[in-house]
Amino acid sequence: QVQLVESGGGLVQAGGSMRLSCEASGFIFSWISMAYYRQGPGKQRELVARISSSGSTNYADSVKGRFTISRDNAKNTMYLQMNSLKLEDTAVYYCNARNLVQTDYWGQGTQVTVSS
Repeated sequence: QVQLVESGGGLVQAGGSMRLSCEASGFIFSWISMAYYRQGPGKQRELVARISSSGSTNYADSVKGRFTISRDNAKNTMYLQMNSLKLEDTAVYYCNARNLVQTDYWGQGTQVTVSS
């Protein structure tokens, strides 16, 4: 079955950096579009960044220039490098996999807290 295991969250000061990882299993990773979403306190879940099976990327305007999404198909792992973190980046970050028939799978979520 599909499993997405996230790691790398925690507490960081504003202006700092953090890297999230999402290790996938149960499907052919290299075929699948992957993404990170986040849900801040009192907010709806929103797309942060997506990386296609071919490696093309797109980002939410709020994170462009600060976050970088990448994937290592040999390790079945996706990464989100977050730099210049802001208070408003505080959220639970979710790993997402979308298969060829547009079914979504979700990781358990990892808390990222940015402090002043």
